[in-house]
Amino acid sequence: MTDIVAGTPADNSTPSLIEQLGGEAAVEAVVDVFYAKVLADPDLEPYFAGVDIDRLKGHQRRFVGQALGATRPYSGRSMHKAHAHLSVTEGAFSRVVEHLAASLSEVGVDEATIGAVAEKLLPLKQDIVTA
Repeated sequence: MTDIVAGTPADNSTPSLIEQLGGEAAVEAVVDVFYAKVLADPDLEPYFAGVDIDRLKGHQRRFVGQALGATRPYSGRSMHKAHAHLSVTEGAFSRVVEHLAASLSEVGVDEATIGAVAEKLLPLKQDIVTA
C-alpha cells in the first residue's frame, strides 16, 4: 500500500522525527541547549523573568517530543493560554525559532530534519504571537 500524500510505502518503516533526532534523550539535550541560548538573549530574557526554568524545560521536552512523534503525552496548557499574557511579538517569535534551529544544528541535526521540525512547530505562531 502507498501513502497517497508522500508516495511512499505505508508500512511505517520511515522513522518518526523524534526517532530521526535520536529519541527523547536527544530532545532533552536540544531543549537544554535551546534554553541556554534563549536565556542569554537580551531581547528574550525578560519573557522568562520569575519563571521556573526547570519546570518550563520539562513542559517543553514533552511538548516538543509529542510534536515530533513521541508517545509520552503533553498535558500542559494550550500554546495560546500559555503565552497570552506575555505579549509575544513577531520579532521575539522569530528569535526563538532561530535559537531552536541553531540548537538543533549544534547537537548535530541535519538541515532537512531541522526543516521538518520547523514545519511541525511554525504553525504555532498564530497561538503564540499576541502583540
